[in-house]
Formats: sequence, C-alpha cells, structure tokens
Amino acid sequence: MPTSLRKGAVAAGHPLTANAARVVLDAGGNAYDAVLAAMCAASVVEPVLSSLGGGGFLLAFPGDGKPRLYDFFVQTPRRKRPPDEIDFRPIIADFGTAQQEFHIGLGSIATPGTVRGLFEIHRELGSLPMRDIVEPAITAARDGVAINRLQAYIFGVVAPIYLATHDARSIYASPNDATRLYGEGEVLRQPELADALDAIAREGDRLFYEGEIAAALTGACETGGGHLGADDLRAYRVEHREPLSWQYRDARMFTNPPPSSGGLLIRFAQELLAEVDFSGAAAGRPAHILPLLRVMEQTNLARREARGKEPGEMLPWLLDAERLARFRAAVAGHPLQQRGTTHISVIDTEGNAASMTLSNGEGCGWVAPGTGIMINNMLGEEDLNPGGFHRWAEDVRVSSMMAPTIALRGRERIALGSGGSNRLRTAILQVLVNHIDFGMPLDEAVERPRVHHERGLASIESGFPEETLRAIQESYPEPRVWNDLNLFFGGVHAVSFDGRELRGAGDPRRGGVFQTV
Repeated sequence: MPTSLRKGAVAAGHPLTANAARVVLDAGGNAYDAVLAAMCAASVVEPVLSSLGGGGFLLAFPGDGKPRLYDFFVQTPRRKRPPDEIDFRPIIADFGTAQQEFHIGLGSIATPGTVRGLFEIHRELGSLPMRDIVEPAITAARDGVAINRLQAYIFGVVAPIYLATHDARSIYASPNDATRLYGEGEVLRQPELADALDAIAREGDRLFYEGEIAAALTGACETGGGHLGADDLRAYRVEHREPLSWQYRDARMFTNPPPSSGGLLIRFAQELLAEVDFSGAAAGRPAHILPLLRVMEQTNLARREARGKEPGEMLPWLLDAERLARFRAAVAGHPLQQRGTTHISVIDTEGNAASMTLSNGEGCGWVAPGTGIMINNMLGEEDLNPGGFHRWAEDVRVSSMMAPTIALRGRERIALGSGGSNRLRTAILQVLVNHIDFGMPLDEAVERPRVHHERGLASIESGFPEETLRAIQESYPEPRVWNDLNLFFGGVHAVSFDGRELRGAGDPRRGGVFQTV
C-alpha cells in the first residue's frame, strides 16, 4: 500500500534482509548503501539462496545519472582438471512434489564474485563506511536468526548438501537432531561468519581474493579435487555493462544484458506482447492470461532455436524483423480457447534505484574453514551447463537467467526482480504487465496469481476465475494446477518512487517483506 514520504523503501525475501537496508537508510545511507547491507544480511539469514561465496548482479540507476549494470557473477576457472581428478558428485534435492539432481563438491566451484562486487559498488556508489553497511549482518550472525517456515522448507530441500561435510554440519545441523538441518523456530547462530564479515569489512576484498580465505579455498581445490587456483581469485574483476534498454508501452525498460539471457528473453516477450491489445481485457480473464501463455510458449521456442549462439549474438537474432513477425503471428493466430536465488530492490527519495539479484546455486557443501562461508556449486548447475558438465569454456563469465530490472514511467521509477531460475523471467514479465497494462498497484501486481509455460507444460496458480481455468485447459491439456501461491512461480520484490510516495511489495511466495524508512 502507499506510504507517506520518508527516506526510502526496500523489498526483499526476509525480514532481516529488509531490516538491514532499513537501518542503513535510517542512518542516512543511500539506496546503494542499503542494498549492500541487505546483500550482506541475506548471506546470513537466507544462507541457501545467497552467500559471500556466490555471485550476482546489480542494476543501478542513480537519480541524477545513467543506469549501469554491475556483473559480479561467477567466472569459470582458468584451467580445467580432468573429470576423474575432481570432487564432483550428485545429490538428490527433495522438493516434496518432485525431486531434482544437483552436483556438489570442490569440482563444482566457480570463481566467486560477491565480495568483489560488494567493494566495487561501495567505492563507486556508496556513501557510508563499510563497517556501518556490514554491521546489521554481523549482528544477525552473532545474535542468531530464528528459522522461518520458508527457510526451513529450503533447508529440507537441500539437506544432503548442508550435511555433506563436517564443517557444514557443524553450522547447519540442528542442535536437537544432528540428522537434519535447523527447523522452523530454531535459532541459527553463525559466530564464524560474523567474524569473517567483520574481518572483510576491516581488511577489504583482498582478504577473500588474495589473503587467508583465498589460500584456504585454493589449497582445498588443489588437494581435494577443485579447479580454482590463486590466479582465478586474484584476477577476478567486476564487469561493468550497459543495461539492455527498450520501450514497452509507456515505460522505458532497463535490465541485465548479455552474456546473461534472462533480460534478453523478457525483452523478446515484451516485443511479442507489443502487438497484443489488452485495452478491452479484464485482469485474470482469458484475454489476459492466454496471450501471456502464448508468449511464454513462443519465447521458449525462440530460446531453443537460438541454442548454440553466443549470448552477444542472441539480441540481433531475436529481434530480426522477419523472425519477430513469425513469432508474433504464432501468438496472435492461436484461437482463444531455474535456481536458488534471492532478490533485493531498494529506492531512496533522491530517486536512486537499486535492483540486485543474488545466487549461490545451492552451495557446494564445502565451507571455508573458520569463516562460515559456503562456496557456490555453479559448475554443478545443469541450467548453467546446457552442453553438459565439464564442457564449460575456461575463464569466461557464466551466463544467468537473473534479470534485475528498472522501469521508468513518467515520474515513476520502479525497481524489481525475482528469484526462481527459469520462472523468474515469466514472473517479472507478469508483474510488469499487471502494473503497466492493467494499472494495478505494485502490491496487487506482485500478489496476483501467475502462470508459467515450459517444456510443453502449463502451470497455473490458484486464484484464477473458472472461466480462465477452462480456457487454459482447452488450449493446454493436463495443465498443472497449484493449490495456492507457490515459490515455484518466482519471488518478485518491487519498489517504486514517483517523487511523492514510496510504494512496493515483497512477494509472499518467497517470504517477501516491504519496509519504508
């Protein structure tokens, strides 16, 4: 709901993540101080979804400047060891309704970027001392965090990873039952992570990339079956990219450009939707939802056709006039009948907007000794290795579906993004359509039920009218109908400022929280 004008607003996936941003805003920090504070806190209170050993992206749009994209996602190692020399093993994650295989071990680690991103963004955009930014995360790690229902569910899904090694078990195994991870209501304390955050705040990113933490990580990889060497960490750099930008209806869109593909696919979907007239449609009815499903279906087809192309080649390929016309015709001519991520959006009353998406994969199972930092398993992510495991190119930035996004509509500036692997792009797309095409306030746009189409299957959240469900079932036989809002459909956290009021919403599917200062 709209709030009175204060200093800023944040939407995030956990109350303490949002609170870290709120504390920093209240201390006079800007949106970038706040999003960095939230990033550090997320590594404590959303440990499966975010880690100092992972990576991510920030789309920053200063109130008096140009948008810029900070790519601090993971990098493939510079040298590849033979598969028979590496520590790389499968585990089964149990989602309750389905199971999925992930791969962990030291051989699944890609070069982390989060810590370098933290300091690079702070140097260029921050205003408060680093110690002030990291302090809320240190406090949460030292005092402890009561595990909420969502985090308990996520722990249950990835339990084989977080029980895989002695160091991981010593942090995450329940004090009441060492065979499981912390459960709802139990208080997780992470004193080693608190000390590591404190040391990093004092000593800078060199501690992680050239100091004791670097030595522990590369030493373990050398003797235990990983790819990373000292030069991988020492040479890691944040990439500065020009955001992908285009016009959709009355909004100017900005999002994550290649080599990541999520933003490309959102743009392609909106290019198809540009020919769809929603003016006579009612929200949630067939004339709204069926075109969305058609667009999702055609976007998936385009993605498959583009397989094998370098990310930088995809944009002109997707936007080729003849190809667009073909996919638009498929949308118009039809009769009416991917991974552990979290997102943080912050905006302040100077108009500074920050949209940040973070991921640690699921974690590799190995914890840097004495730090409480579990490192990523991005080389074990099937979604990020479509050509097959161990076939990745050396020393390149890993592509991602993550798509932190900012939209400008007149005086309104909106920052949003989502977790949810392949579903995050369709979640962002639907929130934008709800807000831009149907005029819904951001909170309603986020909370409305969603659909998703992938691999021939239409998935539908509960809450749609019977008329819409019947129309979907006629066009998509045997759709999967969910009984309630579900984290399968992403977690869009969004904030906006129009020069007068701060608005926003945290997505209830992923424990979302919206706070203002």
